[in-house]
Amino acid sequence: MYRNTYVEVNLDHINNNVKKILKKYDDYQYYIGVVKGNAYGHGMYVVKEMISSGINYLAVSCLEEAIDIRYYDKKIPILCLEPISLKYIDDIISNQVTIIIPNLEYLKALLKLNFVSKIKIHLKIDSGMHRLGFSCKDLVKEAVTLIENDKRIILEGIFTHFATTGIADKNWDQQLNNFKEITSLIDLSKIPIVHMGRSLTLLTHPKIPFCNGIRLGIILYGFNTTPKYSNSFLDKLRQIKANYLIKKYDISETSTDNDIDLIQSLELYSEILQIKKVKKGEYVGYGTSFRALNDIIVATVGIGYADGIGRKHSGRSVVINKKRYPIIGEVGMNMLSVLIDDTVKQTDIVKIMGDGISIREVSYYIGNSTYETLAMLPKSLPRVYIKNNKKVYIEEI
Repeated sequence: MYRNTYVEVNLDHINNNVKKILKKYDDYQYYIGVVKGNAYGHGMYVVKEMISSGINYLAVSCLEEAIDIRYYDKKIPILCLEPISLKYIDDIISNQVTIIIPNLEYLKALLKLNFVSKIKIHLKIDSGMHRLGFSCKDLVKEAVTLIENDKRIILEGIFTHFATTGIADKNWDQQLNNFKEITSLIDLSKIPIVHMGRSLTLLTHPKIPFCNGIRLGIILYGFNTTPKYSNSFLDKLRQIKANYLIKKYDISETSTDNDIDLIQSLELYSEILQIKKVKKGEYVGYGTSFRALNDIIVATVGIGYADGIGRKHSGRSVVINKKRYPIIGEVGMNMLSVLIDDTVKQTDIVKIMGDGISIREVSYYIGNSTYETLAMLPKSLPRVYIKNNKKVYIEEI
């Protein structure tokens, strides 16, 4: 690791999160850890901790991510949530990747290929997202018949993805009904894994009776994304509106009272490259966008938009020695400027995100979701993994 700019991941927190989730929601057979987007920015090394804590299936977005996982674990089942080009069938088989079947054409193309080894597949149902999947029950029936007639293909699972939270909206219920209709010509009980829910579904909805699998994404990393209502006037109005919609559309039971002891596991750090005294009237950074109104002290920090910290971060705070300091001027590709005081030294560590400057706060400031902020952290940033307060691994590209 040649830079002192890095992501730190606490594996004990991952362990805590997984165990707390599995203990509280213990009525599933398959707990599918979603590690797409480089494990939501945490790096694929976290799969080792997830598996040891109880996750028994993993899900990725592409074949490259599945191959990355195989570096750390050779046996854990891996589902690729996006269709993989069938020209890579040999790599799919050699890495034991479970693939999705999004439509009949893809399935027929798979059946025409000349391979001998068995391959596991999950049928994707389009229940209302309108991205990938079957939306016609007759085509689903035809697909299952074709699969049953080819001994190389193992129909291990069937699933869909909800477009909405289902909290005070009727679309979630409509998607659930759509799934039932689209699969009405087949026997779901004969398919080993049925999974529809995600993190927020787990937290806010009762278990869907015929589902024995749940996909766990951002919750594993310590984020409870359930909407919370405060006693503010606006939140009281939101609650009144939600209750009205629930009654009007006969929306199914949900709950936002789901406190669970989750701990965020990621922090982002960088270093001070130089400290400068800037006189009143002088400018800092590109484009003369910041002009000193008084004599000030500025720290140049070794992180920028190439590291996932873009120009929208200008104006928000970082933490040095447990004190907040604002980013000033325009953020550069690999450097930014921070307005400091004379207590800061060049050897001090700069916390860009984490305890004291939460990822949610940063996301809100730059107009992102938490998902986006995490996914924007590039793989080029080293990941330093901590367990029992010790560095146990450094993951670099």
